[in-house]
Amino acid sequence: MPNPKRRHSKSRTRQRRAHDALKTPQFYLDKDSGEAKRPHRIDAETGTYKGRQILDVKGTE
Repeated sequence: MPNPKRRHSKSRTRQRRAHDALKTPQFYLDKDSGEAKRPHRIDAETGTYKGRQILDVKGTE
């Protein structure tokens, strides 16, 4: 197993970890219902995606 030859400084370690923070989820307002929803996902209630009917919601009940 390889071992580090030199110790990494605190600033170098912290600079690398600066990108590890969790990002806040993005939302958009739905045109039909006005609800805040996640982008690029099918609406589970209506079965639509980008204005097109993708899922048959009535048959799954």
